[in-house]
Amino acid sequence: MEYKIDISSLDKIDEAAAQFVGKMGDKKVFVFYGKMGAGKTTFIKAICEKLGVKDVINSPTFAIINEYQDGKGAPIYHFAFYRINKEEEAYDFGYEDYFYSGNVCFIEWPEMISDLIPEDAVEVHIDEVDNSARQVTIKG
Repeated sequence: MEYKIDISSLDKIDEAAAQFVGKMGDKKVFVFYGKMGAGKTTFIKAICEKLGVKDVINSPTFAIINEYQDGKGAPIYHFAFYRINKEEEAYDFGYEDYFYSGNVCFIEWPEMISDLIPEDAVEVHIDEVDNSARQVTIKG
């Protein structure tokens, strides 16, 4: 399955996030691809808000992982592997416990740990169309 969501401007991101949440189904692991500044964290923040997260949502670039709770109290794990130098570093914090927990995982910079990504992960590609517009392509 592949579908696209167009975000014409930042003020349309909530609508795009609602569309995304409506298509999540029972999938749990989502890997986000996009250039630096493409809007991965911003889109994940909007998705988390639609899922009922009340916590402050920010990039886990330095922490590598942030944990939030959705509106039903279930954990959501948000990763950024930008600072990972080798896949072995992911073993140090027990990535498997998160990826295979049955809870939602949003993963930024998955290319840094490509061999560790679950086979059934949904790919989310965010491409800049212009300064404020983005196209989100979801595969899987």
